[in-house]
Amino acid sequence: MFTVEQRDALRRRVLMLAEADERVAAGAVVGSLAVDGADRFSDLDLTFGIAAPVPVADVLDDWTRTFVDELDAVHLVDLERGPTIYRVFLLPDALQFDLSMTPAAQFRPTGPRFRLLFGETAPSEVTTSPATGDLFIATPPVAGSIFGWGVVYALHARACIERGRVWQAEHYVGAVRDHALSLACLRRGLSAEQARSYDDLPAESLVRLEAAHVGRVDPTALRSALAASVVALVQEGTQARLPHAPLVAERLAELRAAETAGEG
Repeated sequence: MFTVEQRDALRRRVLMLAEADERVAAGAVVGSLAVDGADRFSDLDLTFGIAAPVPVADVLDDWTRTFVDELDAVHLVDLERGPTIYRVFLLPDALQFDLSMTPAAQFRPTGPRFRLLFGETAPSEVTTSPATGDLFIATPPVAGSIFGWGVVYALHARACIERGRVWQAEHYVGAVRDHALSLACLRRGLSAEQARSYDDLPAESLVRLEAAHVGRVDPTALRSALAASVVALVQEGTQARLPHAPLVAERLAELRAAETAGEG
């Protein structure tokens, strides 16, 4: 697992990249690191405002090439919310980095966990009360996205277990299992909506997920179920021939350890 020093080094590297890029008008840290609420399991979340008229996607893609070439990062998933694009990376030692970019004219805090590092934010807008959110972020029926979000949820589950947040961990373990099953359905041309085709999967696909159910809500049981879920997810990703699946499997080795021990 990554160290705090590795996370801090990544933060410095990204901020150096931002300082050298004249297209970047402002930057902030978000999440637990913004409010001194981070622990050694916290990932890195940074957000930047991009000066007009440069398209956000152009800067994001340029930076992605740098992270892949220089930091051995794996691009997991993207999420678009209004004018902001979020991109999630997996670095060595299972360090998750969430990067987001917004046009500078709309760059402003979206919540209390936001600390400006340089530049300025746009004037606040009057907003309505947020709608009730879904249990999980909607995952497009695309193999790479299903796999990527499964990895993100696996990392969340690990952090929750280590923090003693066992019910939240159980929630995320279930999400990893569901994404493995959804990927199995997609590979076979079956519908994964609302678990419609889970029971139509071959027995060999289902049997390896029997251990992915959480028998009791305690750290040992959660780690075991998470390991089985991650093993199934990376197997499905590999069989779907996703290019980064083997590398992701290596970086999630610690999460798969309980399952590997059980096989021994």
